[in-house]
Amino acid sequence: MNVIYLDNNATTAVAPEVLEAMLPYLTTYYGNPSSMHSFGGQVARALKTAREQVADLIGATPTEVIFTSGGTEGNNTAIRSALASFPDRRHIITTQVEHACVLNLCKRLEKEGYRVTYLSVDRRGQLDLLELEAALTGDTALVSVMYANNETGVLFPIDAVGDLVKSYGALFHVDAVQAVGKVPIHLQNSPIDFLTLSGHKFHAPKGVGALFVRRGVPFRPWLIGGHQERNRRGGTENVAGIVGLGQAAVLAKHHLTAMTMQVQALRNRLEQAILATIPDVVVNGQGSPRLPNTSNIGFKYIEGEAILLLLDREGICASSGSACTSDSLEPSHVLKAMGVPYSVLHGSIRFSLSRYTTAAEVERLLAVLPGIVAQLRSLSPFTDDESDWLEQRTHALMAAG
Repeated sequence: MNVIYLDNNATTAVAPEVLEAMLPYLTTYYGNPSSMHSFGGQVARALKTAREQVADLIGATPTEVIFTSGGTEGNNTAIRSALASFPDRRHIITTQVEHACVLNLCKRLEKEGYRVTYLSVDRRGQLDLLELEAALTGDTALVSVMYANNETGVLFPIDAVGDLVKSYGALFHVDAVQAVGKVPIHLQNSPIDFLTLSGHKFHAPKGVGALFVRRGVPFRPWLIGGHQERNRRGGTENVAGIVGLGQAAVLAKHHLTAMTMQVQALRNRLEQAILATIPDVVVNGQGSPRLPNTSNIGFKYIEGEAILLLLDREGICASSGSACTSDSLEPSHVLKAMGVPYSVLHGSIRFSLSRYTTAAEVERLLAVLPGIVAQLRSLSPFTDDESDWLEQRTHALMAAG
């Protein structure tokens, strides 16, 4: 398929080198790494190598890495472990812009009797450290914040947040699913106690990830089973996926400079050209440090889903800054928390690049996007009035076909 894929924060293509590294463990070396025989032992050695590779990417030691099924399991495990380690503390701090697997777990924990503080963000998507400091108490068991926002790419000041958390004796969890492989991470001298990563965000397969647990930090396993992962995560290991994760970590570290230079240059070219050629456009999160591959752009007075439908006809994959679906009218909780006005909120699109994105692909987007926006604005001009939005949205989607 001749597809231009600009949705890499949703998932990434498996790197050819990753697939090559995995294949022997799907065919020839199929033994169980927990087996006593040498056939299983060679598989166990492959897991050891992958653990070293992942640890090297994030600046950790191999014994601090627990393999998981991905970000959701890692986040749930870290949060549940922290609360189990501090049973007398009943307060959690997170932010209004976290991933659903953190926010929905926190909502569940509120029903279990925990008190949760959801920190706000400003128009640039940034935290107020004074608000965090005011929320911290001796009853705070855990602070859980993301390293980089999945919708806007905004980076939080992790070290400054962590220093405040440590001053109150709480544990600090960071969801780094969108950051690992895109920005340098050095955990050796970091205040982070737990850090979550997911392989399919940096060219490993889906269904494999890792949780960093700092040496000496109390840990309570969430999945109870056998002795795998040093009794920290039960279940037979996803060997091929873990081997792929390790190879992807090697490649990600090798390409970090390219991510910062070439990919960011393409992202900047995309943003600058859109701002120059299309009126009434804003970059959500502009002015904050951001991931080098992510651009969330709000096109005023039109519906983001209609833009995506017309882009899809051109073979271009992106995603909406809005969480609206056919059965839900709720816009993005991230952009709402940022105070993005309705004239922008429902017309926000996320373009997320990878090291495989080419200049020609970006230029193709820039060639078709102005016409799409002009077409939609001529068919269904939006207003700033929230009460008019449902009628306008329906009209826009019908016009887009």
